[in-house]
Amino acid sequence: MTQRFTRNELMARLIRAGELEVSGEDPVEAATYFDTEKFRFHGPDGFESDFAGLTAYFSSVREAFADRTIRRGIVIAEGDHLACQTWIEGTFTREFTLSPAGPLPPNGERIVFDLINIFRFDDRGRLLEEWVRADNRSLLRQLGAEGR
Repeated sequence: MTQRFTRNELMARLIRAGELEVSGEDPVEAATYFDTEKFRFHGPDGFESDFAGLTAYFSSVREAFADRTIRRGIVIAEGDHLACQTWIEGTFTREFTLSPAGPLPPNGERIVFDLINIFRFDDRGRLLEEWVRADNRSLLRQLGAEGR
């Protein structure tokens, strides 16, 4: 028998997974929220990745940005999918190696990643897929790389 999760349970799992990826506090727990073998990330401009690539990206975010926070806005659920607004913020204090424009030097500014995400879960409540749309123009402006 497969376990079914309520909308609120999936939201709670999504929120916790995001908090762990942004903070880096417990990578082992973070991995439990994903099907680490099947997970696929579909990002802006055709960027595709697996769980290892997502983990590497968040590692670069944690390295580059101090005082990181994540918050979710409107969440819409339909079946095994959740769509939501997401804001990740941090102070740009060290090189951002995996920015959309390549490695960038810090500028000391508070940066806001403004995202729309769609997530698909399996019947065990693990993340299988994520689609992201980002305001890269605003992000690049904030990072000091406008026009790159």
